[in-house]
Amino acid sequence: MQRTPPAEYRHVYEFNIRFGDIDSQGHVNNVKFLGYLEDARLEMFHGDPVRKGEQPVRGMVISRHEIDYRLPLMPTVYPIRVETWVTEARAASVKLAYEVRDDENVYAEATSTLVAFDVESNRLRRWTPEEREFIGRYVVPRA
Repeated sequence: MQRTPPAEYRHVYEFNIRFGDIDSQGHVNNVKFLGYLEDARLEMFHGDPVRKGEQPVRGMVISRHEIDYRLPLMPTVYPIRVETWVTEARAASVKLAYEVRDDENVYAEATSTLVAFDVESNRLRRWTPEEREFIGRYVVPRA
């Protein structure tokens, strides 16, 4: 997995674990992690831009997910966070990296590939210049 980039390239989404997230083993069920990633993406591409008076990025689909579980995530009263950044931006797709973590531990690392999609024509498309500019905020410059 990718190393965590500097803070200015990361989107941070905080959440609290819900009782329904816990399985019979007493920790967060692995399937719930994908929901946490979805919530983080929704905030990154829709919620945060709308709150800032910007246009949200719309029309994309997931073409791939990968997730590595590092530690069991136990019930806690403090927030957990998903930190997200862009590892690759292309004309019609983007690859995101995530860490599900707290201040001390990384519980899961994941990647997703998102593809620009035109809902009306039911076809893939290219990112608009405005979408490329937005996505670029989270692209870590190569060293």
